[in-house]
Amino acid sequence: MSDDQAVWIERFALFLKTERRYSEHTLSNYQRDLLRFASYCSTLPDITAWRDLTVHHLRQFASTQHRQGLSARSLQRRLSAVRSFYNFLLREKEATHNPVNGIRAPKTPRKLPNTLDADQVQSLLTITKNDPLTLRDRAIMELFYSSGLRLAELVNLNVEDIDLNDKTVRVTGKGNKTRILPVGRYAQSAIQEWLTARPTYLKDTQHALFLSQNGGRLSHRAVQLRLRGWAIKQGLPTHLHPHMLRHSFASHLLESSGDLRAVQELLGHADISTTQIYTHLDFQHLANVYDKAHPRAKRRKD
Repeated sequence: MSDDQAVWIERFALFLKTERRYSEHTLSNYQRDLLRFASYCSTLPDITAWRDLTVHHLRQFASTQHRQGLSARSLQRRLSAVRSFYNFLLREKEATHNPVNGIRAPKTPRKLPNTLDADQVQSLLTITKNDPLTLRDRAIMELFYSSGLRLAELVNLNVEDIDLNDKTVRVTGKGNKTRILPVGRYAQSAIQEWLTARPTYLKDTQHALFLSQNGGRLSHRAVQLRLRGWAIKQGLPTHLHPHMLRHSFASHLLESSGDLRAVQELLGHADISTTQIYTHLDFQHLANVYDKAHPRAKRRKD
């Protein structure tokens, strides 16, 4: 890969950061995928600029990656990164076509997300301790389940984003899009208790809603570890992660309301097809009930 080619990847990363407001995590994924693509391109003869690549080269790249064991999901993500990169090059007049258009990665089966049932959520959130760290963690878990937040959305919350009088939280999601979400009464109560205890860890003028013991903004990793610890303490027979509470929020809400569009809005999904995964969860629940209850659902054993 020439220095000039590398510069264009750096320019694209800057564009994603400053204009598209992508998260550091997403930026890192894009850069890693593009650098691997560039490494592949460096082995191709007569390729001196990004505009030299053709659809044939991209088909060869996808085929090679798949043969080397790259999963269909990872290949889809890598091709998506290259497609977005070429759209940027087209905008900057550094390419005359997008060679990724028309390239399809192998289909991957859509994996149903893991969720907690209502009893498991109840067990998780029935916590009697009231020390500051416990109050903080309970407020975090209640808010995850009450409003269906992503992990990044939760850790980026500031105190001013919570309006307990209006019973809402203002969230900045993917693509720097803001949405206002309702906060349930259990979450309201837990957040109020945490706000009362929050000055215990407050230093200077930190605006973060959820603070670490050192007074800084709580990290992604810290939230993940705390949730995992609480699942063990509360006797849940499953590995708990933040997205599981988001999935549980969506599944339980859809099961009760049947309103797919409303769930889409609350989750902040740009495409309703992303939300439709929860209809499969709902059907799975109904199918299980049917199998257990219907007299002719299963063949009797002789």
